[in-house]
Amino acid sequence: MRNARLTPAPFGRTIVTTSHIEVVGPVPSLDPRRSQLVRGATPLLVLAVLRDRELYGYQIAQEIRQRSGGAFAPSEGSLYPALHRLEAEGALTAVWRDGERGPRRRYYRITAKGGATLAAHEREWEEFSRGVASVAIRSPADG
Repeated sequence: MRNARLTPAPFGRTIVTTSHIEVVGPVPSLDPRRSQLVRGATPLLVLAVLRDRELYGYQIAQEIRQRSGGAFAPSEGSLYPALHRLEAEGALTAVWRDGERGPRRRYYRITAKGGATLAAHEREWEEFSRGVASVAIRSPADG
């Protein structure tokens, strides 16, 4: 990852910050392929958190961070382009609302098309992760 910044974190973890996403976990590989995997998963993660309720951008990032146990922390540089792409594709709708204690916020909601896109992403992810696991992860029976 070009221009990556490593920051020590509690519990033997390291935060890797790039222009696209923060990955929090055990000292991660700086392999650009991991960055590509994470970037490719962002639409799935966004749609998944919006399945339950509408949220604004910061809430989406916090929900992804919380649900992933801190493993994923989308930055503005990756989250907002993904939101705009999903909105342009008709997977999300957005509306501006006055904040309760602050500036106006843009709230995002998943559409029926977004629900179908999420289901397709989930199927793809299941197939992909099952295939990778079957090749890369050895079971105790394999010796």
